[in-house]
Amino acid sequence: MQAVVDGKVIELSEAGWLVNLDEWSEDLAVEVAKNENIPELTQEHWDIIHAAREYFQDNGTVAEPRVFSKIMKAKFGKDRSDQKYIYSLFPTGLIKCANKVAGLPRPKGCS
Repeated sequence: MQAVVDGKVIELSEAGWLVNLDEWSEDLAVEVAKNENIPELTQEHWDIIHAAREYFQDNGTVAEPRVFSKIMKAKFGKDRSDQKYIYSLFPTGLIKCANKVAGLPRPKGCS
């Protein structure tokens, strides 16, 4: 699978995960989001994407949903921290969808 961003071909896995994490960009996130049935990324989407990427950069691993909910609660308040909220923006949730759009590695056991 591939995505084309600004004329550059970027390799994605068969399931749509970024192969080379260094190739991530916000423009690529928009393309991956379209593949995940998210037609537009709002500021709320970007807040989750950037929080997920920040956690990964600081810890070298993707955040588990409970940990991520605590991060979101601290940054954005209770209304924007639970799994229901994240699923309202990313149809298959943090692990399968938000991390994919954020250009993070596929967690073990995740298709």
